[in-house]
Order: sequence, then structure tokens, then C-alpha cells
Amino acid sequence: MKQQYFQPEPGPAPLCRKVRRAVRFAETDPMGLVWHGRYADYFEDARVMLGDALGIGYFDFYDAGLLIPVTRFRVDYRRPLRYKDEFTVEARLHYTLAARLHMEYAIVKDGDPGFTVCTGCTVQHFTTLTGELCLARPDFFDEFCGRWERGELPETLPLASCFSHGGPVNV
Repeated sequence: MKQQYFQPEPGPAPLCRKVRRAVRFAETDPMGLVWHGRYADYFEDARVMLGDALGIGYFDFYDAGLLIPVTRFRVDYRRPLRYKDEFTVEARLHYTLAARLHMEYAIVKDGDPGFTVCTGCTVQHFTTLTGELCLARPDFFDEFCGRWERGELPETLPLASCFSHGGPVNV
């Protein structure tokens, strides 16, 4: 990713998951362009697939009595996607000692040559189910980070696809 959204911290390399998609008619505006708000959905597809594959998905946090609301969202648009375009969304989880998730995204249109459609990032803080901010990483996430630090996690997970019915499907 060309744009750097987070200051590098000492620690392991980012963890990555890529998801393939195609633009559906319902995601476009009357001009056939993807409506700008849909890019957040595309980021979410990759973020959910990455978290679930690593055991740090939304329900993993919920089962630990926590929520992980998005507290920062940024998107930088370069070129639009159009109806039927096929593209890949990459999500990268960056290591941080803080009690939050740092996620970076890139959407690249498939084809020769592929081009970057947009990039962006999210920050998610840990809160209790009643909304109180957690100042320290929860135990299960701290254990996950320990495995990450020891190199026990794959940096890149297999490509996933969303072609069959418009929703994420592992392949």
C-alpha cells in the first residue's frame, strides 16, 4: 500500500487477507458507478474475513464480553468502480501495543493492468458491552498478539471470494 496510515511500531509484520468481489447492480448509482458509501462495505468484507480466520472476529470479542466499534474511518478515492467490475479488497491488520485494532485497506480493480481504486483505514477500540472504553488489551487478544509476536500466525491468509451470492464465502 502506497499510503501509510499508521506509524510503524516495533513488532511483527501486518497480517493480511484478500477478498475477491464483483460489483452488483444494487451497489451502483443511476450512473452505474459504485455509490461512495459502499466502499465501507467492501472494507468490512475483508476485515470480517481476516478477523474470523484469525480467531479475532466480532463474535470472538463479543464472547469475551467486548465490542469493537469503529472509532476512525478514512477512505481515499482514486477511481470509481462500475457495475460488473471485478476487484480485490486487501485488509491488513497492523500490530500495536495499544488496546485497539489498526486496519488498512486497498481495493484494486482486477484486470491487466489492475489499478488501485481506493485505500483507507479503520481504528477500532475495545469497549465493554456497556460501552466503557478498555484501556488494556483483553486477555484473549493479548494471547493472540503473543502468537503473532512469536511468528505462529501466517502473514497472508488464502484468497477468499464473494462471487457466488454477493456475500463472503471461504474458498
